[in-house]
Amino acid sequence: MRRILRAPGRRTAATVTLALALAAAAPQPARAEPGTLTEVRAELERLYHDAEVATNRYDAADEKVTAQVKRVHALRSRIGAAETRLGRLTSLAGAAARAQYRGDSLPAEMQFALSGNPERALDDASLVRQAQRATQGVLTALSATREDLGTRTEEAAAELKRLRASRRDRDTERRTIEKHIAEAKSLESRLEKKEVERIAALEKKEADDAQATWVGTGILDKVGTEATPAGRKAIAFATRQLGKPYVWGAEGPDSYDCSGLTSGAWLAAGHPIPRTSEEQWRLLKHVPVEKMRPGDLIIYFADASHVALYIGDGKIIQAPRPGRWVYVSPAASMEILGVVRPDA
Repeated sequence: MRRILRAPGRRTAATVTLALALAAAAPQPARAEPGTLTEVRAELERLYHDAEVATNRYDAADEKVTAQVKRVHALRSRIGAAETRLGRLTSLAGAAARAQYRGDSLPAEMQFALSGNPERALDDASLVRQAQRATQGVLTALSATREDLGTRTEEAAAELKRLRASRRDRDTERRTIEKHIAEAKSLESRLEKKEVERIAALEKKEADDAQATWVGTGILDKVGTEATPAGRKAIAFATRQLGKPYVWGAEGPDSYDCSGLTSGAWLAAGHPIPRTSEEQWRLLKHVPVEKMRPGDLIIYFADASHVALYIGDGKIIQAPRPGRWVYVSPAASMEILGVVRPDA
């Protein structure tokens, strides 16, 4: 993702296409064409940005559903274990009652199950009665635990249902945005070669200007230059991905989106981190930009919708947007929100 230029109002791709057609058909002042191209670029970047935000929201919703499914399964497993134990103790309690009625000693299995010291036998009649009372207490407590687990499982299942509905909503939102992306790609495909080249030149000039301004502050004299061992592993992983295409929601190994690349790099370094750029910004340790070091993650834009891996010397490795590939670019070519450190 590049820095977003917002044209006045919210133009659709069709509106911008019409503007291009009109610009080509009608006489225009000499300075009008660059403005039109700037609007085209701004519209393309807006569409790509909105799609990345929608994809991040879907990925976050999907991650929550996956975690909740595991929680429900764990609770159901605990219920099964509680029911098995409850059935076994109920059977033992019945055996103990029958043994007392016959005047026999407590069954050996019951002695082992209830004794604080399994090596000692319960052969005294008073201990038999005490064991029976203890058994009833265990049964009562275990029944209460079973009921509590049942309630918690029902609540967890209801939450899972809600999360799945949220994921469906996010998926619908994503598909809508992807339709807009198709419009953007169609718009790009209709541009003449010289227009594509001029848009690329506008992008590069803005990125270079932003980087020069950033470097001019002396920031590179302050930031760290040495990565940690884990940071070096993350950088090495990201470097091996150079040239692979950007794909929405991709986590490798053949393609990546922005946070799929950074989470994959740090997983390879032995430090699992959240999947989305928003969660990486929310949950990882924040460090001042002037104290960042290679291996840290730079989060971009006010909504934390983009992330890249800082590799030192003012550069990042990033997966930018559809139609692009994983590549090295200037760290300040986009609006920096802040820096996070996965191995803090």
